[in-house]
Amino acid sequence: MAIQGALPVAFGTVFPAGAYALGVEAITDFETKRPQLDRDSGLPLWAVDVIDADPEARGKAKSVKVKVAAEVCPTLPDEVPGLPFRPVEFEGMAVMPYVDDNGRRPRVAYSLRARGVKAPGGAGRKSAPASAAAKDAA
Repeated sequence: MAIQGALPVAFGTVFPAGAYALGVEAITDFETKRPQLDRDSGLPLWAVDVIDADPEARGKAKSVKVKVAAEVCPTLPDEVPGLPFRPVEFEGMAVMPYVDDNGRRPRVAYSLRARGVKAPGGAGRKSAPASAAAKDAA
């Protein structure tokens, strides 16, 4: 099969009505209590808590986490006056389908990843690719 791993997807496909970030936290490996690392880049993973702006989104689909691989915690865009959340866009999004068998019946679920986060229509605040980070360190 030609497709392996996460499938690239446009931000607007995942969040056609936009998205709002609540916060960012490090993802910790449950067993080792160390930061969880991205398999491809080796960088630490960060979880951005996101609210889907789609008024039709319900239940588990309304609030999701988007994983971002970055050396340091991604910086969220500034707050917008009058809004309780921060509007965001994700760059380089990918979706990884998997089977969630923690309920009464197994179901297909999706893990969302991105290379960076930015303000909608604004300048990017993405993490440096692993190769660029290695060049900077040298």
